[in-house]
Amino acid sequence: MENPIDTPRFPRKRRSLAQELVTVLTEQIRDGLLKRGDKLPTESAIMEAHGVSRTVVREAISRLQAAGQVETRHGIGTFVLDTPSPSGFRIDPATVVTLRDVLAILELRISLEVESAGLAAQRRSAEQLAAMRAALDALNESVAHASDAVASDFQFHLQIALSTGNRYFTDIMTHLGTSIIPRTRLNSARLAHDDQQHYMNRLSREHEEIYDAIARQDSDAARAAMRLHLTNSRERLRQAHEEAQAQG
Repeated sequence: MENPIDTPRFPRKRRSLAQELVTVLTEQIRDGLLKRGDKLPTESAIMEAHGVSRTVVREAISRLQAAGQVETRHGIGTFVLDTPSPSGFRIDPATVVTLRDVLAILELRISLEVESAGLAAQRRSAEQLAAMRAALDALNESVAHASDAVASDFQFHLQIALSTGNRYFTDIMTHLGTSIIPRTRLNSARLAHDDQQHYMNRLSREHEEIYDAIARQDSDAARAAMRLHLTNSRERLRQAHEEAQAQG
């Protein structure tokens, strides 16, 4: 049988590299190159085959997990679960380009993730809480590397969605992908004439408040912390957008 990792490397388009990799792996599953029960190639093999970083591979695998297409068994590997449906809800990450687009996405996220945080506080397992903690720790360690910070930030929010036990929350987050944590947000500190470290410290505090509320299973506090975080993100972006417009 043809080795799935020997397929041609995909071209770099406007979509994120992780989304490109998700598309390639999804097509391999749909076309039968990777069948239900098959073990995916190792991270190193996928990195070599597609010319991407380990961070990109892990983000792509996380999206496939969230979509119910694969599962990772600790110490064993990642296995195909199901053939993806060709239809379904999609927001193309390539269309989330400007700060105005991101502000619109944030409005959607407020309506979605506030309740997601509340449900996660009620339903999360110890393992899911540990996954949130790991994502936050990775985010705190990757402040100097924008792409890693974006992936870790997304992982934290994705883990909250997974902890709801409602696959539709997870589906929407997965389809949005890291377009909800765009690189432009990391630049908004500069646009707002703010200190980058101070800016990241504020984000870290907001994330920690969400985590703490979920950890103690306080649904109301989790909803409030998520609403505050996303509202603050929206206002920071709005300010950055206004200043960019004034400068332009």
